[in-house]
Parts: sequence; C-alpha cells; structure tokens
Amino acid sequence: MVERQLRGRGIRDEAVLAAMAAVPRELFVPSDLSRHAYGDEALPIEVGQAISQPYIVAQMTEMLEPRPGMRVLEVGTGSGYQAAVLAAIGCRVITIERHAELAATAVARLAQLDLLDLVRVEVGDGSLGRPDEAPFEAIVVTAAAPAVPVALREQLAEGGRLVVPVGTPELQEMVLVVRHGADFEESPAGACVFVPLVGAGGFGDGQVRRRPFFGRLRL
Repeated sequence: MVERQLRGRGIRDEAVLAAMAAVPRELFVPSDLSRHAYGDEALPIEVGQAISQPYIVAQMTEMLEPRPGMRVLEVGTGSGYQAAVLAAIGCRVITIERHAELAATAVARLAQLDLLDLVRVEVGDGSLGRPDEAPFEAIVVTAAAPAVPVALREQLAEGGRLVVPVGTPELQEMVLVVRHGADFEESPAGACVFVPLVGAGGFGDGQVRRRPFFGRLRL
C-alpha cells in the first residue's frame, strides 16, 4: 500500500508514509471487509459512512504539513483512521463526530492503539468547529461541504492549514486554505467524492438525497 499507492503516486512526506505503514488499517474497517483494508478503494463503514481510500488519507494528511505536537481539529471522525494517522505522527487531535455510534467505535479502536492520550473524540456538529479551543494549526474535514465553512476558516491559527472537499453532494474539489492574517489563500487539489458534511456549516440537517458513493475518485 505505502510503496505502490502512496509513494508511487507522489506522497513524499516520510512522517506521513511511516504513520500510514504503522497504523493497522484493518482495525478501522468492518470485520467482513478486513481483507480489503489495504486495497486502493474506499470502504463502507457503519451508519452509511465511509473510510476513504489510503491515497486520499495520505494526501489530505500531507497537505496539512503535520508535525509532532501540532494541534489539529478533525471534522468527521468516521472510523477513527485519519485521527490515528495524525496521532501516529505525534499530532494532538480533537475530532468531532455527529454519530454517537461512530464516535464510540472510534474511541474503542484508538484505545487499542494507546492513542487516546493524543486524540479526544467528541460528539457534535463538527461544521462549527470548536471556537473555545481555537486557534488550530491545522483542520481537516472528512466530508463534503458546499463551501469552505466560515467558522472553521476563522478558527485557523496564523499560517494554519485547512483541507476540505468543496462542491455538490455528488462531486467536489479538494481545497487547501492557508491563513495569512485576515487573508485566506485557497488552492484546489483535485476532484474527489465524499459523503456530505451535515450541520450548520455543511448541507443543513442531513436531508441530502444522493446516489450512494464512498470515498474518492480513483486517480
């Protein structure tokens, strides 16, 4: 997975590659799909959500320019895999999940890897972020938003980096936002498809109708 799907496609951050090699991906997928854990594909998980294909996890992580001790906000805990990768690098992560069932499962998985000293899992509307904990050096959103959520953008530290898929429920563009004082530089990073972000900064109350699809377009 690391050599062919990640390094072979241009992921260069050695800390990201090492973390992806160290975190057991099979722990974060349903047991009946464990044989597919390292495949080049997204996989369905509980409550209609998904774990993204390994490449997109690596790409989003690399775009954050993570380092040990960095304070990171994750919106959309899902399986807990993205938070585990960030924690394996040494980041301190607050991750917010709207589904209590997913949050509880993620906590159990992270506990198995002794990562709960670096990761705090909360249940709530992640699209609003955690203003009481801001600013964050990095924010990663693992669901699609109709626009860059203003609340999250405003919670970036100076020089902070926000990675978020932006577009319609059917198709998005990965966007990197970097804060420079009162200015926010936005850069596109390729087409992608994620489940919708639900909440005040996303697609409302969750009444989104769309064709089921999990993860990212294959590259």
